[in-house]
Amino acid sequence: MTLVPQTIGSVPEETARVARAAYPKGNIYMQLRDALGPIYQDQSFARLFPQNGRPVAAPWRLALITIMQFMEELPDRQAADAVRGRIDWKYLLGLDLTDSGFDATVLCEFRSRLVQDDATQPLLDTVLELFQEQGWLKARGSQRTDSTHVLAKIRACNRLMCVGEAMRFALNSLSIVADDWVLHHCDSDWIFRYGHRIEEIRLLKAAERFVLAEQIGRDGSLLLAEIFDSQSPAFLREIPRSPNPPPDLDAKLLLG
Repeated sequence: MTLVPQTIGSVPEETARVARAAYPKGNIYMQLRDALGPIYQDQSFARLFPQNGRPVAAPWRLALITIMQFMEELPDRQAADAVRGRIDWKYLLGLDLTDSGFDATVLCEFRSRLVQDDATQPLLDTVLELFQEQGWLKARGSQRTDSTHVLAKIRACNRLMCVGEAMRFALNSLSIVADDWVLHHCDSDWIFRYGHRIEEIRLLKAAERFVLAEQIGRDGSLLLAEIFDSQSPAFLREIPRSPNPPPDLDAKLLLG
């Protein structure tokens, strides 16, 4: 991926018109844009990207989305959906109403580049400096300035989503070829726990993530035990796995 610096213009006219019709009094994102402008600049992230490769989504927008994602406790897919579908997000990001956004993996890659290049701290420092200039923060106030806290919480949620989706994928695959077996050998709570996409959960607190991760681990162990039980059909052990195997189910990985 290569960075092509963009001139940051004003909010598109149609986006502004619809946003103000939907939020006559504005909201936090619209107020931030009106008071602070785009907040970040692409040049601040230039060293994170090589000079050749495919163009990258505007880093100033990815930085803003990372902060918004943390504020609303959204995993990557929900954040990417918000970019596509929410008018207040489009207003802050300066996007046209018809902008289709980007794949959720772009957010993960951006965070990885921030961490690898030790460029996380400016993520919050920039915001805090602007807030102080506006008089929104006291000069000697105690604001958290550790950007790694923001990135770690998002990363932990995405890991939890990944292992949960792996369990859901396994159950769906088994149901296709052996729905009666699944019905008689699976815990009755699983339909509620895995009956919807795991990404629908919000960013949980560390203790809650640990509890859910341990539960998914127990469920996975129970499912494997049932599959490899001598009384279970042998063909269940021959169902192809996902081409992208999930990470370890160890709950400690998900504490963030």
